[in-house]
Amino acid sequence: MIIDPHELPQAMRYKLLIGSIVPRPIAWVSTISAAGEYNLAPFSYFTIAATVPMTLIFCPQVSTATGRHKDTLRNIRSVPEFVVNITNEDTAEQMNKTATELPHGASEFTWAGVTPAPSQSIRPPRVAEAPIAFECRLQRIVTISDAPGGGSAVFGEVQLVHIREDLYDVKTGRIALDRLKPIGRLAGNSYARVNDVFDLERLAPPKPGDGRDG
Repeated sequence: MIIDPHELPQAMRYKLLIGSIVPRPIAWVSTISAAGEYNLAPFSYFTIAATVPMTLIFCPQVSTATGRHKDTLRNIRSVPEFVVNITNEDTAEQMNKTATELPHGASEFTWAGVTPAPSQSIRPPRVAEAPIAFECRLQRIVTISDAPGGGSAVFGEVQLVHIREDLYDVKTGRIALDRLKPIGRLAGNSYARVNDVFDLERLAPPKPGDGRDG
């Protein structure tokens, strides 16, 4: 089967993408408005952009129901800073509550019952209950489309990282996955736990004459 996305309605494109590209990590993004109001929302269109400088990227979408940009994006355009909080099994229910579209100006921190903790290098607060949080300054916004179902790519340069002490090995730089208990977004209302891990070693490039060079 071959599918031409140009021939699909937006809802079908969405289902194809979120069902195929799984599991997706979740950026639990906290921002602050120009009026000083806190906002907190999850985004599963999220990944690493670079390590030099340390840069993250998430992609807020234009609502298909209202045709409006997310408060998160509007806040970042006004106050170009944000925190990417990492959610896990322990904070999954609170994270899910922050996906609720509240009236403008209402605080998702209060609605979800999580604690805004002061950041050190930027104005928006982090989530105190999050096991890891990245304080970011806006690097750039790339708008793909302003139409419903469109969106923007938001790049943030990491200024400081908050990590729960039992998660991080300062000698190796590694995160203890079994203690982090990360979750990933699937399609619909489904999420995945990371509880079945396997390793694959990277292969060295073939040497001339060893039969692997064609």
